[in-house]
Amino acid sequence: MSFPVNRPRRLRRTEKLRSLVREHWLSTAGYIYPMFVCPGTKIRKEVSSMPGIYQQSGDQILEECREVESLGIPGVILFGLPESKDAQGKSSLAADGVVQRAIEGIKKAKLDLLVITDVCLCEYTDHGHCGVLAGSEIVNDATLEILSEQALSHARAGADMVAPSDMMDGRVGAIRTKLDKHKFENVPIMAYSAKYCSGFYGPFREAAQSAPQFGDRRSYQMDPANAREAMREVALDLEEGADIVMVKPALPYLDIIRMVRDRFDVPVAAYNVSGEYSMVKAAAQNNWIDEKRVVLEILTGIQRAGAEIVLTYHAKDVARWLKT
Repeated sequence: MSFPVNRPRRLRRTEKLRSLVREHWLSTAGYIYPMFVCPGTKIRKEVSSMPGIYQQSGDQILEECREVESLGIPGVILFGLPESKDAQGKSSLAADGVVQRAIEGIKKAKLDLLVITDVCLCEYTDHGHCGVLAGSEIVNDATLEILSEQALSHARAGADMVAPSDMMDGRVGAIRTKLDKHKFENVPIMAYSAKYCSGFYGPFREAAQSAPQFGDRRSYQMDPANAREAMREVALDLEEGADIVMVKPALPYLDIIRMVRDRFDVPVAAYNVSGEYSMVKAAAQNNWIDEKRVVLEILTGIQRAGAEIVLTYHAKDVARWLKT
C-alpha cells in the first residue's frame, strides 16, 4: 500500500503550525469606518436595517470617533444627511453643512484619525440621484463643478482625504484641478473607480436617505456583468490624479479587486457595503451563523483578493475581536 509523500495536513495539525504558515493576517491598520452625520445635537438614531449603525449629530459623531480612535482604527468616512435638499444638492457646498461641521469638530478635538469624506450629490438632492438633472437625464458635465466645489469645502473644513463616489466621467480630474488651484494639492483622492450598480446598497440608502425618487443608477454606475470596463475606469481615474482606487461592493467583486491589484501598482480599497453587513447581522441574530467567524472570514477574503484598505461597518467589532 502506497502512502502520499506530500502531506499538506502536516502544517495544519495545531494552531501554532497554522499560525506559522499563515499567508494573510487581519489588522485594523487598513480599516475605514463609515459614519452618517445628521443635523442637530444629541441625536443618535439606529438604522433599522443596519444594527449597530446610527444616524448621528455632530456631537455624537465626535464621541463615536473617540471610540474608533481608541480601538486603533485609523480613519472614518463621513456621509451627510443635510437639513434641506434641492435639485442640485447645493447644501453640500455650505461651509456650515453637516459634514463640514463634523470635520471641524473632529479636528478641533485633535483625534488621531484620518477624516475622509464622501463626495457625491445623492444625499443632498431632492431627487436622490448623484448628479444634476436635465429632465429625467443625469447630466455629467454640469455635475462636475458642484462635485469639485463640494470637495473643496471639505478640504477647507480640514478633511484629510476626499472620496468621490458619484461615477460621473471626469470627476477625479475636476476635483484634482479644483483642489490644486486652491492650494490643497496635498489632499489625496480615493476614487470609487469601479462602483457597480448593485442590489447590495439597499440598507445604505436608508442610512443616508439617498434612494432615487425615480428610475435607477444604471446610466452611471457600472453594469455588474462587466470586468474589463472596470480596468478602463481605474486607468482613467489614475490618469486624472486618483491616489487610491476602490472597488464597490466587495464580496460579489473579489475577482475585480484581484484584477485591479494585479494590473495597477497603487493602493487598492474595497467597500464591504451595507447589504453585505446587514445579511451577516440578520443571519447572526437568527443564530444561523457564527458572526465573529464569518466576519473575519469575509474580511480575510477581501484582503486576500488584494485590497489593502477596507471600508467596513464591522470595523469596531473586528478591532475588539483582534484584541482578545
